[in-house]
Amino acid sequence: MSSQAQSLVQSVDWLAIAPPTLAAVVGLVVLVTDLFVGDNRKALLGWVSVAGLAASALMLLPLLDGDRSTFCLTGDAAVCSYTADRFTLVIQFLVLGGALLAALLSMTALKDADKELPEGEFWFLLLSSAAGAALLPASRDLATLIVALEVASLPAFALVGIKHGDRKSSEAALKFFLSSVTATAVSLMGISFVYASTGTLYLTEIATRIENVDDQLQTLAEAGVVLTLVGFAFKTAAVPFHFWVPDTYVGAPLPVAAYLSVVGKAVGFSGLILVTVIALPSYADVWGPALAALAALTMTVGNVGALRQQSTRAYSAVRLLAWSSVGQAGYLLVPIAAAAYSEDAEKAIGSTVAYALMYAAVNLGAFAVAALVARTKPLNRVSDYRGLYASRPLAALVLGFFLLCLAGLPPGIIGLFAKVTVFSAAVDAGLGWLAVVMAVNVVIALFYYLQWTTLLFRAPEGEPETHRVPAPLTAAIALTAVLGIAFSGAPQLILRFSDTGLF
Repeated sequence: MSSQAQSLVQSVDWLAIAPPTLAAVVGLVVLVTDLFVGDNRKALLGWVSVAGLAASALMLLPLLDGDRSTFCLTGDAAVCSYTADRFTLVIQFLVLGGALLAALLSMTALKDADKELPEGEFWFLLLSSAAGAALLPASRDLATLIVALEVASLPAFALVGIKHGDRKSSEAALKFFLSSVTATAVSLMGISFVYASTGTLYLTEIATRIENVDDQLQTLAEAGVVLTLVGFAFKTAAVPFHFWVPDTYVGAPLPVAAYLSVVGKAVGFSGLILVTVIALPSYADVWGPALAALAALTMTVGNVGALRQQSTRAYSAVRLLAWSSVGQAGYLLVPIAAAAYSEDAEKAIGSTVAYALMYAAVNLGAFAVAALVARTKPLNRVSDYRGLYASRPLAALVLGFFLLCLAGLPPGIIGLFAKVTVFSAAVDAGLGWLAVVMAVNVVIALFYYLQWTTLLFRAPEGEPETHRVPAPLTAAIALTAVLGIAFSGAPQLILRFSDTGLF
């Protein structure tokens, strides 16, 4: 065998790649099983999917004892396509946990839809997307990164438009599809420019080679960096690439909107972190100011958009959560921008990871309560939540807690801690102006979060409706509430993730 061919033979560590692989295999099993299961037993597919996602998350436990890499070049064991380090495991936990909670919400939604949603296809698409999202944070070359990004995104388009004969759903899927395809095309062009100027796709090798690019290729390399960043800004729903978010969340089935708000964000942000901090540290003077400006713009537009929602408008609760998630994306961008200016980039990235974990738990919880309310009030207006405490005291208390966490107010201590870590990342990096913009936005956000919270405890209009809550929906609300309370009681659980192990 020639030395060139030998250098392409790669070792496979099956345990390292187990979490995304298991999710993908269970997805295929569900798709095939759907062919042989009668209509009256389709609920079985949901339980298999939930079990598969739980098993995928449990496969992270054996990986905690140390970093593992696989698909490495035999000539250079340090150059690998897949690395299961601490950063990877935390994001995979967030992605698989988020997908598991979305699956619990979906079981109730599919049952209520009464054959409007095809169950086999739904579960296959959800598991496929989760497998791609779990693969992405472990990717250490640009080809794997883009493949993982598309495996996470393509099934998500179909999930958004999966409601049969629903015009709103189809329109939402089309907007999401067009914006995402544009983002991918821009990213691919940027990546091809970076490859042309460095001759490698491995992130660590790009970092060393892009510093010494030939003068003739310098402009090509710079264009590649900018285009790659623009592509990922689309994926993270950063302003001005956010226009698809509100309509997509309203048109999608509610569990899919919950999934996109958390898992979709985790995918975009982990990709952005890998490209900027690992592959392009020498271009920090380009992506640092760009991300700082995007962060300021995104949090401001998101919070002002949420503030403008009318409580009596149809689907205003979901729209408010959609605009709020754009605002939260702005906060998540702050520490990544700070990493460009900070001497301790790892600590800055840790702030984003810690904030993402807090946001995932409480935002999924808010969507779970919204799914509960939507069972009796399908238009899901903010005004429909008036007097929720009278009919469902526990759900009202839990939603109030989640909204206070998102606002960063006690008793939502974890929301406050997460915001403080993001603030300190900006201040430590010398981005005082960005910290001021963030402080102003936190005050704007307080208004609409508190307005919604107080509505829950007002006297209800008319007789409060009560009905039995299905077990999967109860489990989703209970799990997110337990996570939120545990994190608030012991915020060090999340802050411990500040050590990402990325370097």
